[in-house]
Amino acid sequence: MPSKNSSNGTPRFTTQSSLSAYVWSICDILRRSNCAGALQYVPELTWILFLRVLDDLETLEAEQSQAVGAAFTPSLEAPYRWQDWAAPDGWKRRELEEGALGAFFGFVNGELLPYLRGLRDQPNATARQKVISEIMSGVDRVRVDTERNFLDVLDKVHLINSQTVDSTHLFALSQVYEGLLLKMGEKGNDGGQFFTPRQVIKAMVQAIDPGPADTIYDPCAGTGGFLATAYEYVLQKLGDDATPEQLEALKTRRLYGREKENLIYPIALANLVLHGIDKPNLWHGNTLTGQEIYGGLWEGAPAQFDVILTNPPFGGKEGKVAQARFAYKTSATQVLFLQHVIDSLKSGGRCAIVLDEGVSFRQETAFVQTKRKLLNEADVWCILSLPPGTFVNAGAGVKTNIFFFTKGRPTERIWYYDLSGVKVGKKSPLTLEHFEEFFRLLPTRADSERSWTVSRAELEARNYDLKAVNPHAKLDTDTRSVEELLEVIEQKSREVTEALTALRDRIEA
Repeated sequence: MPSKNSSNGTPRFTTQSSLSAYVWSICDILRRSNCAGALQYVPELTWILFLRVLDDLETLEAEQSQAVGAAFTPSLEAPYRWQDWAAPDGWKRRELEEGALGAFFGFVNGELLPYLRGLRDQPNATARQKVISEIMSGVDRVRVDTERNFLDVLDKVHLINSQTVDSTHLFALSQVYEGLLLKMGEKGNDGGQFFTPRQVIKAMVQAIDPGPADTIYDPCAGTGGFLATAYEYVLQKLGDDATPEQLEALKTRRLYGREKENLIYPIALANLVLHGIDKPNLWHGNTLTGQEIYGGLWEGAPAQFDVILTNPPFGGKEGKVAQARFAYKTSATQVLFLQHVIDSLKSGGRCAIVLDEGVSFRQETAFVQTKRKLLNEADVWCILSLPPGTFVNAGAGVKTNIFFFTKGRPTERIWYYDLSGVKVGKKSPLTLEHFEEFFRLLPTRADSERSWTVSRAELEARNYDLKAVNPHAKLDTDTRSVEELLEVIEQKSREVTEALTALRDRIEA
């Protein structure tokens, strides 16, 4: 539980677990207030929490500007700031609570939300105002059932601020929010398609090793996990030697993504903002068809990128509009995304992409053509075979691989590493420890019981079947004779017959 500040009784969150427990207590209120499932309470908490963090941030910025005699213009006008309408001592809140029954919801639904959604359309709207507007784009009304429950949520969220969250835990709030997204991605919540296990993301980012000068892109950003993790990785890499110019560039001009889903796009924006990314350059629309919903945050984005980190949707099907934009036409979503990724990577750029097993071995014309394009235009230096249960927490049991490649030179050989024998499941997920040998062998591409190399000539002879087949794997061979197997079958048959007879006797009795 959070400790209490002795001077005013407010909580102080000194550990991630204490903050996490507190946030889950807010989710408990939402769950009993018409937001039963994670796909309901996570979006509701997202916009509320975002407005609280925004107010805290701009209050601090205003104080800093005043200290040096500089002008500061807040993103929101009164009475639409958190401190006006949501804070327990806010003047607008007191006015609404003393007003007629329903006045609070009337203000939020009828005035506040339309104002926030319309910020992007104001003349000379700032980048931050556009982000605010897009995070609020899917919020047409409060989902909480009563004003009392909504005020309880506001009161608890109000206590999450720079004074109560220990500054030594820089990413505490963002990590708690990641936990909420994981809940949304669990099987049964239909959010798994937007969520990649964070340990897989961390391994991919570590292998690609992005730097502060790299532009980083995810064409199917989901909840923003790849971009947020890459941001943390580069920030940690810079350490105390980071210059103000490097930090400003990382927060505003290095991270780019696209997302199609209306529900997920605002959550991705909020997730990146909570990680400290001031200007998430996220494009809202269909990456494959080019159909744009909102591109205001994409202005100035490069045509190609230094690093691409992504996990395209498994098993998707695309229509003729998407296929028309690609050289090798297929309805298979992942194959079109692979073509998009190759074309979006700069010469010398690096990529890590999760692809389902079918992309590796399927022999349809577009599959083979796309894999030939990949090997001709890029050096695929590693294919990492993941265990079948890697995505089980996200509701997907599909077998997957991670392709690592560098554009600009053709593939001569591929080094494979096999984790498919690792038993993982909902209660025993894949961890970074499972990747330890992989990272130890990666610099030299050495052979081991789990790793081997295949030449370009062998791959061409297999008509670009890139499936990971471990030559060192020990086959579990059944050495019993035909007669022994028949005896086992007959014994099992007798047991079944006896069980059926006993069951009939009980029914007749």
